Amino acid sequence: MTTLQDIADRMGISKGTVSKALNGAPDISETLQKNVLETAVEMGYTKLRRQKADAKKLCILTENIEYEEPHQFGYDITLGFRQMAEPAGYTVEIVQAEEKLQKHTPYDVFMLRNNYLGAFVLGFSLNDPWMKDFHTSRTPTVLYDNYISANPNIAYVGVDNNEGMELAVSHLKLLGHKKIGYLSGALGSHVMQVRHKAFFQALRQNGLQSDPTYAGSSYYITECLEKHLPRLLAMGVTAIICSHDLIANTVMIQCQQLGYHVPRDLSIIGFDDLPICAYTSPPLTTIRQERIELGKSGYYALDSLMNKVSIGTLLLHAQLVVRNSTGPRAANSREYGSLQGK
Repeated sequence: MTTLQDIADRMGISKGTVSKALNGAPDISETLQKNVLETAVEMGYTKLRRQKADAKKLCILTENIEYEEPHQFGYDITLGFRQMAEPAGYTVEIVQAEEKLQKHTPYDVFMLRNNYLGAFVLGFSLNDPWMKDFHTSRTPTVLYDNYISANPNIAYVGVDNNEGMELAVSHLKLLGHKKIGYLSGALGSHVMQVRHKAFFQALRQNGLQSDPTYAGSSYYITECLEKHLPRLLAMGVTAIICSHDLIANTVMIQCQQLGYHVPRDLSIIGFDDLPICAYTSPPLTTIRQERIELGKSGYYALDSLMNKVSIGTLLLHAQLVVRNSTGPRAANSREYGSLQGK
């Protein structure tokens, strides 16, 4: 294993200087500290230092996800993780991994500097700078709804999106729906790409037409409403599945304003089962993610990685929650109609 002396020899400085830099001593310049940390990570010193660390610290890294209030999506996930980690003797810190931080500091250097043994990562998009670092990281790390291949230090946890889409499409098929549309957030994240692909796979598995024009995606919900929703309605879809509940609720409101009755004229399904789903008008049928269990699974996977059990992917079963936003396809449904007359 790499020692302090090895790092000192590589850099041509004293062992004491290396030690002070790794421990954030105030008399070491920021530039030298950064160089020492980067050299330590490069030489694999991370592993040795973690074994000697007194503090048992884990972190939850968040980006583009809300978690502070009980009604927010990330709240239960972070709670579930802490429910497992803290009784096991770990201190858990939640860190907002802003883009500036990611660009300024390499991931492994950040983890070493703060003495974190491992991380649970929530809400990252494919464009986040540390997503590249994860491909070669030596730090035990679990990603929620993101996937990195061929790195034994990285695991992926989430819900089985293929199973979720199959449940949604099968439910609509049993209700008589044959033309089903799909509206999605931007395909700039792994989970949005997986759900998009899973939708068409579910259509094919159920013997339904899987025309690419049945789907629309956009970064902005308003663009979905203004561009893609009218197109799907004009094509005569009788049901729409949405990539998440916020889009589904907004689509439902917009369709009602256009004169459609939900679910008599149009059935709508969301994804995630946010607390709001039980209180929309009508209450929203959706695919549930058990978020407490997702948080616990994040800890299980991270604990395995830290104990040299190289977990790759851990997926929870999806669950269809049927409420009043889905119903039988109306006999007089304009399956091949348009918005005319609405």
